[in-house]
Amino acid sequence: MAGRFPVSLFDNFMAEFELIAKTFQGLEEVLAKELVALGANNVEIGRRMVSFTGDKALMYKANFHLRTAVRILKPIMHFKAANADEVYNVIKSVNWEQYLDTNSTFSVDSVVYSDVFRHSKFVAYRVKDAIADYFNEKFGERPSVRLNNPDLVFHIHVAGEECTLAFDSSGESLHRRGYRVETGAAPINEVLAAGMIMLTGWDGNCDFIDPMCGSGTLPIEAALIARNIAPGVFRQGYAFEKWKDFDSELFKSIYDDDSAEREFNYKIYGYDVDGRMVARARRNVKSAMMSDIIEIECRDIKDFVAPEREAIMVVNPPYGERLVQENLLQVYKDLGSRLKHAFQGNEAWVISSSYDCFDQIGLKASARIPLFNGDLDCEFRKYEMFQGNYKGFRDEGNALKKDFAPLKRKSRLTGLDGEQRNARPARQTDNFSSDIDDESMRRRRELESYFSSYRSRSARKPARQDEREQGSRDFDRRPERKFQSDNRRDERRPAGNGGYRDTDKRSENRYSQERRRDDRRPSTPRSFNGNDERGKRGGDFKPLRGGKRDKKY
Repeated sequence: MAGRFPVSLFDNFMAEFELIAKTFQGLEEVLAKELVALGANNVEIGRRMVSFTGDKALMYKANFHLRTAVRILKPIMHFKAANADEVYNVIKSVNWEQYLDTNSTFSVDSVVYSDVFRHSKFVAYRVKDAIADYFNEKFGERPSVRLNNPDLVFHIHVAGEECTLAFDSSGESLHRRGYRVETGAAPINEVLAAGMIMLTGWDGNCDFIDPMCGSGTLPIEAALIARNIAPGVFRQGYAFEKWKDFDSELFKSIYDDDSAEREFNYKIYGYDVDGRMVARARRNVKSAMMSDIIEIECRDIKDFVAPEREAIMVVNPPYGERLVQENLLQVYKDLGSRLKHAFQGNEAWVISSSYDCFDQIGLKASARIPLFNGDLDCEFRKYEMFQGNYKGFRDEGNALKKDFAPLKRKSRLTGLDGEQRNARPARQTDNFSSDIDDESMRRRRELESYFSSYRSRSARKPARQDEREQGSRDFDRRPERKFQSDNRRDERRPAGNGGYRDTDKRSENRYSQERRRDDRRPSTPRSFNGNDERGKRGGDFKPLRGGKRDKKY
């Protein structure tokens, strides 16, 4: 048993340390480019992850700015273990007082790719047992396990005999931006949506169209990209804000810095045939404060008309096991027909998990990028629309653009009958990876049975403000936040069942009344009494009782 023992979680804010950003398979290179632009050093691409180094400020920025990251981890320990007992002994040997105390709460997440460790939940149990036994033996009491909003989240990754213990700096998955107030069936993950847009190369240089917008995720992510607005601007908390070394002033300076935001002189259009989804999309657009550049209309794909100026189209049509729709193939056939006759001279990108559906489009793709949407193996295909047939197009000296990275894996699309066209390659076990479709759900499934005696206490997020009237925009989207610098722990009193009842007040108002004033931001501080006067935006803000949350998917 050997390895590198823990570095301090609470390093000097100027010191660089190792970090890991997790993402969807297929978006690793996009994430790496984001990290380089953000100032990360030693950027290395792995499978569903990108490792890099940076200081505390970069860790804060990564959580706040990265569009294609699902989670930011801070590894503190690398070691080898041949069995679960060795994992237990190594974890128990750590001086855990520097990270936790008996009043703290924690949870353990695990990912295992090993012939020795065949059950990821068991590895999580042993890590939990090691930490609990350390405190019991030394202090006679131990920190509590909490699945919902703990003080610290541990992440143990095992590949063969190589083990990595890390802290989760993000908390809730970063795809939970905070702007979504309504959803529909099988909504696309926000991280995947942003990654798809960035794969096209679009950065706000023309109009953007989504003819099957659903609840509006693609148009909203496109608007954030076009104006270069940080995706974390609506989010109301991160796990690192509970760490003992949290620098509230440093994070406040990052949160308040909007110097990179820019104007967008084009339009974003979203259409859907379902009037209910159109209404939901409009409410989400309003929540994101993007009504001035996003137009949502109820329109069938068969009625799509040619745009007045250059545009790019990104489409997430119905597909997959969670959606059953009559005449599904006809939808793709109609899409292909409208692309050919009403979208000439432009680019269209379509994602789907079925080659039968792609075949109905009836057009030749100039790029095919394998992606995962949840557990669905998909392709993201590019179609370049031109007048006439391809032979005539080529005879005129033109050629399809193929300036995209070569594919690093084969896709495994299926037909509507479930038949596979390609075989999936053997699973890799040498890189850091995880189930990132919705890790909070996986964590709850794996651990809740064992930790059933512990109850979720309270959600950390305060009730979000839903109703925002659209006045003059001027980028005044950011709510005022209060960044706590104290290290208060939960105050608990015993409950009748021997557990604890939270009296934690930290989830109340997280917004300060002091922040930088300028002509783009309202001068009246925010409160939660539903009577805020927000300068040019006007109107009352009415918090949702209990906080409205996304459906898990």
